[in-house]
Amino acid sequence: MVTAADAEGGDDTIAKRAEWLFRQECGFVAGAAEAARLPEPVLPEVAFVGRSNVGKSTLINALTYRKKLARTSNTPGRTQQINFFDLGGRLMLVDLPGYGYAKVSRSDTESWGRLIDVYLSDRPNLLRCFVLVDSRHGIKDTDRQMIGMLDRYHIPSQLILTKTDKATKAELAGTLAAAGDLTARSPYTLHEVYQASSVYTQPLARLREEMAALAGL
Repeated sequence: MVTAADAEGGDDTIAKRAEWLFRQECGFVAGAAEAARLPEPVLPEVAFVGRSNVGKSTLINALTYRKKLARTSNTPGRTQQINFFDLGGRLMLVDLPGYGYAKVSRSDTESWGRLIDVYLSDRPNLLRCFVLVDSRHGIKDTDRQMIGMLDRYHIPSQLILTKTDKATKAELAGTLAAAGDLTARSPYTLHEVYQASSVYTQPLARLREEMAALAGL
């Protein structure tokens, strides 16, 4: 069993420190549907963003060993605010509204876009933004626009390909190739691309390690 002493340096393996962190209590802190309701930037933050129904909530739940922390839905466009989750008082996980769902009204789309823009433009404790892409459908123009926004605000980003267990070999290969091209062109996107699914969970361990390092463990 990993203890707090391990995380503080008694055990120098990042894997054990990450395991300790993500086994800590994780709870909903705030939901902000407008800029004025954004919580104060106290903890280091990592954010998750992507097209509607890409699997952001599912990934957050899997990372934290929970089933119902972040609300999942089969209805795209369900996340209509920025949701903040405090992980053990060490790291804030931030679930941003999904984009690119055609049936969401134009006014709602513009409102969420402004909210995301405000959050990204003035969040000094935001250390990494993970951009999720459905491996079956590839990288869309909206994903490229999001990477462009992150570059504009000098925010380090990283791609995570989701639902890889449901993609064909051709679909996955095509998305990986497009991801490689995108990271090569972006000055602030890390070259390592993660793959995630509800079946193959091993890549989550590496992602937890990277996030634990960002939390200072």
